Amino acid sequence: MTTLPVNEIFATMQGEGAYTGTPSVFVRLQGCPVGCPWCDTKHTWPVDAGDQIPAAEMLEKIADAPTWAEMSSADIVAAIRAASASPEPGHVVITGGEPALYDLVELSTFLLDAGYEVQLETSGTHPLRIIDEAFVTVAPKVGMPGGFSVRLETLERADEIKMPVGKQEDIDRLLHLLELLGADPLVFLAPISQSRKATELCMAAAARHGWRVSLQTHKFIGVR
Repeated sequence: MTTLPVNEIFATMQGEGAYTGTPSVFVRLQGCPVGCPWCDTKHTWPVDAGDQIPAAEMLEKIADAPTWAEMSSADIVAAIRAASASPEPGHVVITGGEPALYDLVELSTFLLDAGYEVQLETSGTHPLRIIDEAFVTVAPKVGMPGGFSVRLETLERADEIKMPVGKQEDIDRLLHLLELLGADPLVFLAPISQSRKATELCMAAAARHGWRVSLQTHKFIGVR
């Protein structure tokens, strides 16, 4: 059975993209080599054996930390059930870190068989190993310090593209990716750090190109 390094599992509300407002359980995996300077989960980057802790201790965490636990797919599904506010299977978001570092076929199959709806959040820099039924959110990370390129085959798999935007160059990069893609997917613009300048830029570009703006609404209501 596959095991995965899990930083945390918690119930919240999806605050971004097409599923904004959806009660969700997040499974945050450990490990990311992409190196976005403005990342708000830098504690998930390293996968150091010295930071590994028991699963029970990881599930009790209440603060960001680089600690993680190795968990089987079955144990992750059980933890999701325990974390959920509803007795019925709901929406699960697999995020990171960079979850596409790992083979997610077994976990996503277990979740689908248990009745859950699966969403994956990825930078688009790695090939995807996940069930076809998963909803894939690609937040293209272009020109980051890790040196990875956005993979066209991963972009083609996206159900939505959520582009981090801090300056006009990011809009230009998105237009280039869409030109390579040769398609017109669902596009959200996400202002980095929700600065006023970035938000205004996103609003103008969304109006010009028929896109949408995605704000981190979970931060407005004070949840993770």
